[in-house]
Amino acid sequence: MSKVYQNILKRTKFQPKENWLQIRTIDMHTGGEPLRVIIDGFPLLKGNSVLDYRRYCKERYDHLRTALLFEPRGHADMYGCILLPPNDDDGDFGVIFLHNEGYSTMCGHAIIAISTLAVEMNWIDFSEGENMIKIDAPCGRIISYVNVNDNEVSGVRFYCVPSFVVALDKKVIVEGIGEVVYDLAYGGAFYAYIDMSKNNFDFDLTPGSYRKLITAGMNIKQEIIKVDNEIIHPFEEDLSFLYGTIFIGEALHEGIDSRNVCVFAEGEVDRSPTGSGVSGRMAIHKKRGEIDFGKTMTIESITNSVFKGSVVSEEDYGPFRAVIPQVEGTAHITGQHTFVIDPDDPMKDGFMLR
Repeated sequence: MSKVYQNILKRTKFQPKENWLQIRTIDMHTGGEPLRVIIDGFPLLKGNSVLDYRRYCKERYDHLRTALLFEPRGHADMYGCILLPPNDDDGDFGVIFLHNEGYSTMCGHAIIAISTLAVEMNWIDFSEGENMIKIDAPCGRIISYVNVNDNEVSGVRFYCVPSFVVALDKKVIVEGIGEVVYDLAYGGAFYAYIDMSKNNFDFDLTPGSYRKLITAGMNIKQEIIKVDNEIIHPFEEDLSFLYGTIFIGEALHEGIDSRNVCVFAEGEVDRSPTGSGVSGRMAIHKKRGEIDFGKTMTIESITNSVFKGSVVSEEDYGPFRAVIPQVEGTAHITGQHTFVIDPDDPMKDGFMLR
């Protein structure tokens, strides 16, 4: 055996230099949608609420968002989160969400993943059956319930923030597409919901249409942003923006009610059915009389992963009649990393190619 190969077998731990930043993460996926959970090494964020932390991170450490999510450490569709103190003593922890465009207000797949991780890491005292966690997201407090069977997480359900319909069957003219009919609703973030049966597109909701979905989703989103003046949250200006476009079509598998493909941020395609998107859909279906209390819808994604959605209650929320949706799904751990950032690396802040 050569001396060099003997050294390879013995010397397997790399020691970064003292001036290199080290950030530890646990990587997960929910229905195929990635989540990079930042657990150590990120600079301290200052503020008195999750929205404060979000603003502070955006102003001071946005280069670390791109370093951790963009290439060469990530990719154009990577997603991440930072765990933080809750807004008050009644909460368990707070979270801010990171993606290729910036900072989301709500992320259901991340809620399912970090709730799972809270049990796997023994961050909470858990028992057999359901275990409640109170999570402060930028959009408000999310209540999640982690189901534990034989000491293993078998699934997570969460109550989203009040979700409401702004308008149904709105229309917009999009260059290269023509007239597009959409619903505008909020489920922790604002989405334009596009029923495939009401529109005439030259693509479907399968992986084969991936590029066309991104192009159409982004073009529709940008045109709606230009002309739609109703994307206004009743209480928080920071939440008043259109996050994504969700295409809705027939399910491809027996026993599933429908299919979601969400194009969000800067052309990211959600591999999961989109938790906040399903929340907004529950508001739409309740308003249309297509779902009632005690009923459940199953919604599949472009990867065929499935979330369950239902309506827990209704309440007045500013000028809107909102629902409290429930979303159910599962998440899995894929790895753990210690990322190092060499201050002399010309690509230390990351880059993105599509």
